[in-house]
Amino acid sequence: MSDQYLTAVLAEAEHVAKNYDQVAQSTESPTHEYLRYAVLRLLEGQSEAVAERFPQVDGVTVGYGRDKSMFDSWGSDVEWWETVSPREECTRFRLFYPDDRTTVPRVIIDVMTALGAWRVWDGDATACGSYDHHERREVHYLWPDGHPVEELLQERLQHADGTVAPDGGQTGDIRDRMVVAEQVTHQDALEPRTRRAVDEPMNVSLLAKGGRYEVASASGNRYDVDIIGKSCTCPDWQQRTPEGGCKHMRRVDYEIKQGRVPRPDGRLPTELDVRS
Repeated sequence: MSDQYLTAVLAEAEHVAKNYDQVAQSTESPTHEYLRYAVLRLLEGQSEAVAERFPQVDGVTVGYGRDKSMFDSWGSDVEWWETVSPREECTRFRLFYPDDRTTVPRVIIDVMTALGAWRVWDGDATACGSYDHHERREVHYLWPDGHPVEELLQERLQHADGTVAPDGGQTGDIRDRMVVAEQVTHQDALEPRTRRAVDEPMNVSLLAKGGRYEVASASGNRYDVDIIGKSCTCPDWQQRTPEGGCKHMRRVDYEIKQGRVPRPDGRLPTELDVRS
């Protein structure tokens, strides 16, 4: 494992945790979320925490999500899982790069190796997803929950200044709170169906840039919500397409507006975005 790249990944994840803790306020595994978002920022050139000499490759785009959730949504359309069957306990990274490169860019290999992920597929980019990847290539890596890198990040957060709590900076059970008080739209003002969607325990995370999110319900089911294309893989949407969206679409929309998950373009909202 490269110390240089491991240090860069941890430094960027620590930066995200301290400055953008909303990215993990809707998940029960904040260190996992900080680290995978740190990979996105590092490889897409968004990082503000690492030295300028960190190598960059123009045109790299990162998407990620739960491997089993991706399989449930796309398993009938693609053949990624022929070699390694879908794994509930793993994040699958999809990393896109220009097709004029004959091999996977070295910086991608080094960052993913430092993270502790393993390569499972590569090839021409497919049309599967929410945005266009013609004339590009992609490589996939699996990264398991509870990897020791998460423990290293937790130690950094605890030792930095003693103010970052294990749940991303807030206290109490993550299922019992919404967002920081000054950022919350008063729930009494919400439409009743949206208010019920907000009250119900769900975890929301970015699945792929372009507006695709993953929603994990309290029942253990996971659904793929395309907030731009206005669709959801849940039975309610597939069978009824209720006006205003199913509860999962409503929850994703609320989480985006409250700044708790990245925007559809993959970037974190600014304070002005949240207040507006």
